[in-house]
Amino acid sequence: MKPQAQAAKKQNLMNPYQSQPVKAFWKPAVGERSLSNLSELWGPKFAIAPDSKVATYGSCFAQHFGQALIRRNHHWLNTEPAPAGLKPEQARAFGYNLFSSRTGNIYTTSLMQQWCLWSFGIAAPPDEIWQRDDRFFDPYRPMIEPEGFASPDELLATRAHTFACFRSSVEQANCLVFTLGLTERWGNILNGTEYPICPGTTAGTFNQDQHVFDNMDYSSVRESLLAAIGLMRDANPGLNILLTVSPVPLTATATKQHVLIATMHSKSILRAVAGQVAMELPYVDYFPSYDIISSPALKSSFFAPNKRDVTGQAVGYVMDRFFGAQAESFGPFKEQPPADHHLRQSQIDPVCDEEMLAAFGADR
Repeated sequence: MKPQAQAAKKQNLMNPYQSQPVKAFWKPAVGERSLSNLSELWGPKFAIAPDSKVATYGSCFAQHFGQALIRRNHHWLNTEPAPAGLKPEQARAFGYNLFSSRTGNIYTTSLMQQWCLWSFGIAAPPDEIWQRDDRFFDPYRPMIEPEGFASPDELLATRAHTFACFRSSVEQANCLVFTLGLTERWGNILNGTEYPICPGTTAGTFNQDQHVFDNMDYSSVRESLLAAIGLMRDANPGLNILLTVSPVPLTATATKQHVLIATMHSKSILRAVAGQVAMELPYVDYFPSYDIISSPALKSSFFAPNKRDVTGQAVGYVMDRFFGAQAESFGPFKEQPPADHHLRQSQIDPVCDEEMLAAFGADR
């Protein structure tokens, strides 16, 4: 066969894979590379510059983003800072400086939607308050006051303040990072609300005739996420939203599944929804922190011996990829002066309401 004919034959045999870049193939992109040499893991849609106001909410893993932004001299938006005089560890114990306002963990997309509805005045929370002796606990932020509030009026006043601070953070932010954590949720069938954690665990009393468990499916996660995004964009039409999924496994499951299987089920749904919504909406992006840490190529070195806690090395690696991808896509940003406040600190463990569930399996 003549050379010209051979070339034509090769041309006819072309398929889409032959024009794919190196990153599309496992062997050269992952299998033959060291951990430090992985690249092109994320192509960001929009710039997050040092002066971009970034709000963070979600599961406990979202706290790492706020910390990383501060350490890199970026503008982490904190609309409800701790009162003057509180030491950093005291502030964290009372729910300050963890998220952009004092919401506590927002594990599910439907809980984020609930926060939006209440904070924007579209719906009102019920008058439910939990009591233990002479102290009062907020069912929707049960761990922000470790010993409870002194009175219902104090509880409601601080909650109203947090609603205003949450609303302000959405209205001011250039970008809001929301880390999806769980599909499992607990609600009240009498008033139709959702709790961040099962009543009777951190506070309150469990009532089987009133408190109901639900494990959200793909459709319900997607529906509530889109609703929350719509409410936030109504309040701030220029808001960009960066979705992530927490790589931290469930502490415990209320399903009949093994906790490992329940974890994979939950995370798979959250990952699928976050990725799909990011593909559909130009102002929503997905950052693959979950994918990086949970990848079979990397995860053995990224989890602590308990096989649940994500190591500081893993968090550092993920955030290096985050800032590195921003620089690659939008060029190096102008250096900012160091943040001069007590929030600038070394890596610390996040505060997680869900970890309280581990106590109920300690003696099994």
